[in-house]
Parts: sequence; C-alpha cells; structure tokens
Amino acid sequence: MKRANLAVALSILTIASVVWAVPRGAAHQHFRESQSASGFAPVKLRDERDRGLLVDAWINGAGPFAFAVDTGSGITIITRRVVESAKLRTVRSRRPLVGGLSTAPISSSDEVQFQQLALGYPENQLPSRSIAAVVPSLPRSLDGILDPTSAFSPLGYVVDLPNRELVAFDPKSDGLRTAHVPKDGAVVRWIHNDGDKPFVRLGDGRLTLIDTGSSFGLALNGGDINQSHRNPTARDLGGGVVQSKSVEPITVNIGALVLRRVPTDVLLGVALDTPVILGRRALYPFKITFDPVARLIAFEPVERR
Repeated sequence: MKRANLAVALSILTIASVVWAVPRGAAHQHFRESQSASGFAPVKLRDERDRGLLVDAWINGAGPFAFAVDTGSGITIITRRVVESAKLRTVRSRRPLVGGLSTAPISSSDEVQFQQLALGYPENQLPSRSIAAVVPSLPRSLDGILDPTSAFSPLGYVVDLPNRELVAFDPKSDGLRTAHVPKDGAVVRWIHNDGDKPFVRLGDGRLTLIDTGSSFGLALNGGDINQSHRNPTARDLGGGVVQSKSVEPITVNIGALVLRRVPTDVLLGVALDTPVILGRRALYPFKITFDPVARLIAFEPVERR
C-alpha cells in the first residue's frame, strides 16, 4: 500500500446553513466528455446528506455496492462483505493503513487488488486495476469509499457537483492548461503534500484539501482544544467522532476565483496534522476537473441541467 496515513473525509449529518456567493457565468468546455475518448461513460451520483456522493460499483462482476466518492481519502476502502461477495483474495499490506480525523481512527492491515472495477453499470469498467484497503465495516451501510484519483489513473476525472455526475477524460489529449481558464472560474496547481490527494493553495497561502467526502464548507483544524459537550458532534466516513464549532463565514481565494462568505467550522479533537478542508458546501456550485498529468485542478461554475 502506498500510504500509511489517510485523512478520511467527513460526512456530516447536520450543519447550520449559511448563504455565500460565487461568480456566475456560462460553462466553458476544456475536454470531450465522451466514452470514446476515455473508455468510460459518465455516471450519475446520488447526493445523500448523511453518506455523501454515492455511486453504484461492481467489482469483478459482483455488485452493486454503494461507494462514497471521496477525493480526500487517498486510497479506496472496501468492507469484508465486498471481499466475500466478489471473492477477492486479501494480502497483508506492507504498511498498515491508519486514517480518520478523530481520535477513533479507521485502520487496516489488509489490501486487495481488483481485476475489474465498474461504476454506474457492470460494463462501465475503469481501465486500471485498483488496490483497496479492507476494513470490517463502514457506517451508514456503505460498502466502500472510492478514491477517484487512484481508481481512475491514468485518466483524469471530473466531479460535477451541480449535475451530480462523475466523468473521465484522457489528460494526454484533453488535459487542462493554465492558459485556458473557465469563465468565472480558475485553474490552479495540484500540490503534492500527502501522496496524490488534491491539495491547492489558497490566496492566503494555506494548503487546502479538496474533499468531496466532506459536507463542511471550510473546515479549519482546531486541534485537541476547547472541547465541550455543547459543541456539535459529527461522524467521519470511518465512523469516528469529531466535534465542530461554527464560526463567522469567511472569504477565500483559489487562484482568480473568490468564494465569499464560505460556511466555516473549526474541528476539535482531531489530529494536529489534519489539513484545512474545502468540502461540498463550498464546492457545490462547481464542476471540478482533476488532471493528474498536468497536475492542475479547474473550478468551473455551472448551472444544473
């Protein structure tokens, strides 16, 4: 397994709603969203508040399994039930997986490799063999957590939040360019910080994880301080508990893109190395393109079709 530490993204049950604004404009295409270009047809996602962005998955022809699409996970995770249903063979990981934002982390010392992974329908297979960590179970009846960066490699991928769609593209022919910026959007560097997780740098210099597995807006690390039973609690996708404290919304910049009055929470009882997180509440107006070859990420405001 490539990684020993994994910050599994949060899926929050209830957070107070705050209005914030982004620029509006027409969409601008950077690539052809077609099956012929990538070999993978676009699939629809289900946005469930307590479980995140869900997609049906088939492994070695077995399924469907409910997977949460989590750009912040760093590796795909599956349960023992999936291993048994798909008749997968587990092997001991070279290094144990330890992750989660809380003091009750998810952990695994076993991994598997899929011969076939399909999303949306059984014939819609991804081009590469995927490696996944194995855990006994996941909360909220999830069968797995899909890390699209590793699962789609060597393809790039798009998470279209307004239209709840997951798209693949060939970055060699349809990749992002810093000179081609979507209207009212931004193209920024995909920064190496923790494996291949998608980090960007905000205008104030802070490294921030783009995390579709989190339903926070902007989540800041408050460490293990000021914890109180009066603070709201939430469970991450691994089942651990964290506390959060809502603070005043703030404005942040991602390249030329300005996000105003972003709902902001301070996370309490988390590891000191927990990164700043931009979750779905901040990202929901955008189609986000991840190009692993050019190491670029594009944010494009789009209307729901």
